[in-house]
Amino acid sequence: MMDAHSPENIAHTLEQMARERAGAEAIIVPLRGSISKITFQQLDQDANRLADGLRHTGLAKGDRVLMMVPSGIDFIALTFALFKLGAVPVLIDPGLGRRNVLNCIANAQPRGMIAVPLAHAARKLFPKPFQGIEVNVTVGRRWFWGGTTLKQIRRAGAEDFPSAPVAPDDPAAILFTSGSTGPSKGVLYSHRMFYRQVELLRRLFHIEPGEMDLPTFPLFALFGVALGMTCVIPDMDPTRPAEVDPEKITGHIIDYKITNSFGSPALWNTVSQYCLEENVQLPTLKRILMAGAPVPGSLLERFDRILLPDAQIHTPYGATEALPVASISHREILNETWQQTQEGKGTCVGTAVDGLTLKIIKITDEAIEEWDDSVELPQGTIGEVVVQGPWVTRQYFNLDNATRLAKIRDGKNFWHRMGDVGYLDKNYRLWFCGRKSHRVQTAEGTLYTIPCEAIFNTHSRVKRSALVGIGPAGKQTPVIIIETQGPVDEKVVIEELLTLGASHPATRPIRRVLFHPAFPVDIRHNAKIDREQLARWARARPGTNLKH
Repeated sequence: MMDAHSPENIAHTLEQMARERAGAEAIIVPLRGSISKITFQQLDQDANRLADGLRHTGLAKGDRVLMMVPSGIDFIALTFALFKLGAVPVLIDPGLGRRNVLNCIANAQPRGMIAVPLAHAARKLFPKPFQGIEVNVTVGRRWFWGGTTLKQIRRAGAEDFPSAPVAPDDPAAILFTSGSTGPSKGVLYSHRMFYRQVELLRRLFHIEPGEMDLPTFPLFALFGVALGMTCVIPDMDPTRPAEVDPEKITGHIIDYKITNSFGSPALWNTVSQYCLEENVQLPTLKRILMAGAPVPGSLLERFDRILLPDAQIHTPYGATEALPVASISHREILNETWQQTQEGKGTCVGTAVDGLTLKIIKITDEAIEEWDDSVELPQGTIGEVVVQGPWVTRQYFNLDNATRLAKIRDGKNFWHRMGDVGYLDKNYRLWFCGRKSHRVQTAEGTLYTIPCEAIFNTHSRVKRSALVGIGPAGKQTPVIIIETQGPVDEKVVIEELLTLGASHPATRPIRRVLFHPAFPVDIRHNAKIDREQLARWARARPGTNLKH
């Protein structure tokens, strides 16, 4: 573990595994009939060659380097090479859309760019966001845009490259993700934060070197390698997990005897339905990490017929700025909390992980400059979730106002405002009640999305629901929008839903129901509902421009 003064580089995790598991396979990539493999020792040597080769191009410690490379051996080797160099990889969620990606690049102001040909072509078509880039590396064939290629970088580098000494709080990476609200923000990670996350994941989920991992989200392959697992990169589009081919995923799990896998609820929903329909068992899987959106108990229940009885499903709660914050096992959900969720109590995400402090504070949309104990709320009261810990990020990159709104100074430390609302129960478990920005503020009081939606989701014809508000804050009219399981008689279902809502205090104020054919969802997990888009859609519907 790094102390406050020792120079330490997150690339040392790979170097350690290259010593301890030299000949073991680090990455396996089964893709369209061919299989690529690399051992931990080979991966470390490749990262050394790339780091040295990149040094020859003029890249240096502290330089921000835009990475636009698909998940695979090159992506992982290049990322560790940049860590070794002390450079700062800039990683942008694929599929954000052209405008958002260009805005992220302009915000990050990278000096270098390592990318596939298509991304370099985009650089020529839309030059303004890329104007600060001085070093270009093409992964694949280089055409008319200049610079060098990854093959040339590899040839120019030496296998022995000492990792750059860094301070614990030196920048390690900037991560842009598809946030559930607002534009994407660059989350600044330090080497200390990555180290603490690796240690925490190992301890929290009892992950051991030598396990077989199937990371369906590309960044988690980096953690898998650092933890000493063999990472099988799945043959899938990581930007569309809900549309994954379940036969391929289950094939990977069975063929490679996968023991650990991370994925969104949307992916596991598709995979579990396929397993039940085709009577497919996954006996080697001993641990599933499922995150990105609230996980319904109905999804967790399916796995009792797919996994062995001692297998564990964990639903960690957190965000790119603070991961993980809390975790709970599927057994605790099914045995203790799921019934309460269906009654409108929120979604229980477990207790705060060791080393992290979690509190509930009064809800406000304004910045809080300094911590004051008076903002803290008692157990059982819904408020905003704030956290503090060694792996909690301290700032957004180049976005001072976003940092000011999301951080609270507390002496030398900071609290991060999760942007979520929830409460603590008598056992100090956190119950998630939705995004703060999604709360519906009526003249009679405030409604929260997750508790209200859970009640309507118990209806047999409801696939999912979304609560939105129409009108100005404080005078909003609550509207529940429904995506159904197949065609329905809307008049009948509306009456049933209104009766259902009237039977619970949390949903009693909701008297308007709309039907939507297919909810818009986030890019990364295909699970977080875009309620802002649904609210705009609802406002445009006939009869919803209501007077207050």
